[in-house]
Amino acid sequence: MRDGSIPGVHGRVRPLILLGDPVLHAPCEEVTDFGPELARLVEDLFATMYAAQGVGLAANQIGVPLRVFVYDCPDDEDVRHLGHVVNPRLVETDGVVVRGPEGCLSLPGLEAGTERHDHAVVEGRTVTGEPVTVHGTGFFARCLQHECDHLEGRVYADRLTGWRRRRLDRQVRRASWNGRDRGAGGAAEAGG
Repeated sequence: MRDGSIPGVHGRVRPLILLGDPVLHAPCEEVTDFGPELARLVEDLFATMYAAQGVGLAANQIGVPLRVFVYDCPDDEDVRHLGHVVNPRLVETDGVVVRGPEGCLSLPGLEAGTERHDHAVVEGRTVTGEPVTVHGTGFFARCLQHECDHLEGRVYADRLTGWRRRRLDRQVRRASWNGRDRGAGGAAEAGG
């Protein structure tokens, strides 16, 4: 991305990978090439995220198993956070644990109360390989933790237990995008 350009304007909208696809359930690979292909991937991630009206998107959600995510997400004070992280590591989570509604572009139309820390710190690289540290609070902290989970092969459904998990499993089985009944355990079998 060039400085001052609008992220995603040169990107192409790619199809979203939905719950059940194996690429969502395997840890992603480290990025080793910080060249033009990575810059195109980041642009495509932004374009796809905006087209789907999301606040964050990980590369495996468009079928690319690399450790990259983008975000355009407000925090609880309505401050906008815009950027990307390559090879992110969630280095700190603290503060209170809050159960709040969480959705995912790979589980369209669904959400569930999911516990996340109220503060998160992610370290990684920019698309040009420069070190970057991103601090998030509130909803933005939730976003950072959610996207880091994706790159480890997890989705928010994996964090649910009890009746919340059973309810989401039922919703996944009935979802119009599912196209098939996964039987008991739906999202559990899918790995999130």
